[in-house]
Amino acid sequence: MLPEDVRALALMLPEAVAGAHRGNPDFRVGGRVFATLWVEEDRVVLRLAPADQAELCEAEPDLFTPLDGAWGRRGWTNLDLDPCEEETLRAALLAAWRFTAPAVLRAAYA
Repeated sequence: MLPEDVRALALMLPEAVAGAHRGNPDFRVGGRVFATLWVEEDRVVLRLAPADQAELCEAEPDLFTPLDGAWGRRGWTNLDLDPCEEETLRAALLAAWRFTAPAVLRAAYA
């Protein structure tokens, strides 16, 4: 997958908007970041529920790795874009969006 694919798929999610975080493009819902794109490193960092993070990292350890330290323990997870397939990226972005979106918005799009 390419950075352009991340942008396109992330912005398809309800009320997702593009922003920037520490000089990197990010995607937000309800004013909170659910994904940050690291273009030069061909990766996206996702804000996942710890249970989702554990499941994805166990199922596909070549694609998903938790961030180091406290950020990783809070669910922030690297996804390597180079070997990633579209279906996997879509599912991961949706999981990050669901974890981050306000409850009212999640309920509206359940």
